[in-house]
Amino acid sequence: MNHKFKVVALIKPFGYLALGYLMVISASSTVLAKTPETNHKQAFQLAQMGESSTEERTRFIQTADALSSQEKFTEAEEILRKLIERYPKYAVGHYKLGNVLFRQNKAEEAIAAYQQAIKHNSRYALAYNAIGIVRARQGRWQEAITEYQKALEINPEYGEALTHLGQALWQQGRRDEALASLEKALSIFRNQNRLDQAYRLEQFLRELRSDDDPSVA
Repeated sequence: MNHKFKVVALIKPFGYLALGYLMVISASSTVLAKTPETNHKQAFQLAQMGESSTEERTRFIQTADALSSQEKFTEAEEILRKLIERYPKYAVGHYKLGNVLFRQNKAEEAIAAYQQAIKHNSRYALAYNAIGIVRARQGRWQEAITEYQKALEINPEYGEALTHLGQALWQQGRRDEALASLEKALSIFRNQNRLDQAYRLEQFLRELRSDDDPSVA
């Protein structure tokens, strides 16, 4: 059986987890999601409302996240570019922009945004992982591996990065290393009580092993 097809198929769901598209939206974000156009305007008026810079950045991010959750990526990109214009060194803004660009299939622009996030926060493990996901989607497996490893140097307990690393290693035929990375990710998800991720990864591992050894059920 062709293992490569199966691994590529899993990149999308795990990748979206890592890039923050399955978000827990707060009550205020839920309101934003219902009327994004109105709140779009509100976000641009925050500086005149006496809010702190932290509150302002948070409101911009909430608005962009709400728009992204509705797949309104162009509008979300506009919000995030306004945010970065106001706060050019805000790493989270660049990272979120990269996510939105990635969802619009603008791979190189997304990577440039992630690199800006890293420029302003050299220990931004999520941004390294995100670059890896983009390179994996392009089939540039060794480059993806390098980025995942950078993320794991910063945070060795980063379950998503370990999962993606395992997928990329499997694509290169490095079976034992891949399984070790995936097993470690599974252990981390269990320890963190992230049961959904653990279940999905457990099923994936079972499929990989059953393909290699039909006696494994």
